[in-house]
Amino acid sequence: MFFTCGPNEAMVVSGFCRSPPVMVAGGRVFVLPCIQQIQRISLNTLTLNVKSEKVYTRHGVPISVTGIAQVKIQGQNKEMLAAACQMFLGKTEAEIAHIALETLEGHQRAIMAHMTVEEIYKDRQKFSEQVFKVASSDLVNMGISVVSYTLKDIHDDQDYLHSLGKARTAQVQKDARIGEAEAKRDAGIREAKAKQEKVSAQYLSEIEMAKAQRDYELKKAAYDIEVNTRRAQADLAYQLQMAKKAEAFQLYQEAAQVAEEISGPLTSANKITLVSSGTGAVGAAKVTGEVLDILTRLPESVERLTGVSISQVNHKPLRTA
Repeated sequence: MFFTCGPNEAMVVSGFCRSPPVMVAGGRVFVLPCIQQIQRISLNTLTLNVKSEKVYTRHGVPISVTGIAQVKIQGQNKEMLAAACQMFLGKTEAEIAHIALETLEGHQRAIMAHMTVEEIYKDRQKFSEQVFKVASSDLVNMGISVVSYTLKDIHDDQDYLHSLGKARTAQVQKDARIGEAEAKRDAGIREAKAKQEKVSAQYLSEIEMAKAQRDYELKKAAYDIEVNTRRAQADLAYQLQMAKKAEAFQLYQEAAQVAEEISGPLTSANKITLVSSGTGAVGAAKVTGEVLDILTRLPESVERLTGVSISQVNHKPLRTA
């Protein structure tokens, strides 16, 4: 007849034609009644509360430790399953758990004796790893694998851990105060640096604005100088021209006065007697010609008397400063 089992159980068939016995983890097997025998072994995970009371550590301080372990018979490994069947076949889960617990507790005590209280208290992970490693290497020969191990609790009856905790608490508080002070210091430094950068940027901006204002003022001053210079030149040229014209007008008046003085006697003469040399015009035409000849020679006479040329005054180009 056929027998079946779930994945958390293994069947071992022995007897007729079953040497060595057949082991089936989570499946079915054919068994001949009366001449073959079937036995079952649990593959469930077992939770063990591993307690070690008042164990003296390396420096002679007695402490108590409680660890939590998860163990199980390994059904997927044929060699481990065979070893577990040899040791535990026919035993209940409680009996298997007790054997595994005693083994784990012994290794836990051994690890505690080789470490100080401070090492166990401060580095629980290291303690757990050592217990897991040593216990696993021993239980594997029984077909049992250690799934996990965790240090649950550590205490003593002499307030050693309490004093150690107070020292640790004081150290943590000290570190916290130092950390807070350093954080405030760093924040103050960052804030001061930010303010300095802000002021520097503001100063740079103001310097650039001042430079731009200076360049503007310099260029404006240069433009103003050029404009004023040209304006002054134009004003001076204009003044030199009011002066030349005045000078020419003055000379014109003087020349007209000379012509008036020359022609004056002629206008007041009642009678003019003209003597002809036998050539040229006679009569009124003669008088007119004589007067025109005198006026024509007038500029030359004025230049000899005053040193000023009337023709040059009238046609001389104006000079600008």
